Amino acid sequence: MSRLTRTVATLALTCAFVSACSNPDNQQQTSTSSNKPLEKVTYLTSFGNFGRDSYAWVAKDKGFFREAGLDVDIKPGGGTGDNISKIEAGAAMFTPVDLTGLMLARGNGGAKSVVVVAGIQQRTMAALISLEGNGITKPKDLEGKTLADSPGSVVRNLFPTYAKLAGVDASKVTWVNGAPANLIGLLASGSVAGIGQFVVGEPTVESVAKGKQAVVLPYSDVMSDLYGNVLITTTKIAQEQPDLAKRFISALMKGLVHSIDNPDEAGRILQKNVPASASAPAAAECTLMSAFVRPEGSGGNVVGTIDTKRVAGSIKLLQDADAIPAGLTPDQLISADLTPKP
Repeated sequence: MSRLTRTVATLALTCAFVSACSNPDNQQQTSTSSNKPLEKVTYLTSFGNFGRDSYAWVAKDKGFFREAGLDVDIKPGGGTGDNISKIEAGAAMFTPVDLTGLMLARGNGGAKSVVVVAGIQQRTMAALISLEGNGITKPKDLEGKTLADSPGSVVRNLFPTYAKLAGVDASKVTWVNGAPANLIGLLASGSVAGIGQFVVGEPTVESVAKGKQAVVLPYSDVMSDLYGNVLITTTKIAQEQPDLAKRFISALMKGLVHSIDNPDEAGRILQKNVPASASAPAAAECTLMSAFVRPEGSGGNVVGTIDTKRVAGSIKLLQDADAIPAGLTPDQLISADLTPKP
């Protein structure tokens, strides 16, 4: 090959490279590691768009999904029951749900076409939140009070079990329906005495109920070994698209780690993508959530792991409380081939 020919070839390759790098459409439509088009994935947050769910937005904003060859559409979820229904109906491909809520649904004949593929929180964050002055300082104070939550929320569905273990007469507690986005407003306005929330919702509640301190009753006080949110997908995706599932799980876990390690940035990313959210309370939620994602004494396990022995213990707890019948086993719930390994 002559010197002129080599020079022309080099210039052609350089121009092609510059053109590709300067084309934003090309970056959005293809993976950074290959020329394959990005695969479309639909995702529901666990419950609205609070700081506790910012990790999905972080994974998208930081390019973790794109690096995995994925184009992820993030939509606000409506709680465990609603999210399970939407996954089963094909309205989304992945979503976090509370593992106890999933066990309640499966144990009572539902949620048969979904499977757990990763852990989000290693301890349950389910809680009831009230405000000072509402006459609630301990579980027994809930009797005679009105609480609000969405019908599909795990906090509401698990309440009878919590009440039994905490010595509360559940028949003396009134529940009213409330959409995820409206719950804190209902509490702040005095329309209800308490709401179903996650414990990390405390900063957001106090930011809305200006001047009033939140009162938090964590379910983990009486159910200490329960997992919190876990990531689910359909059994069909788990069986037929395991590579896609693994890439999504890996990218989402990177977003989860980044959000708890960089809570202020996570709060800003959430507010940038969801303008109705506030960055400071979101950052505070991420800070609080760190202890649930990587709890003290966890031994440095990889984020996202699931211990089937613990799950078996949780199943037994629910069975002993007469919340679910006998027969449910961890292998019916969890895709061991897909969950991150310690």
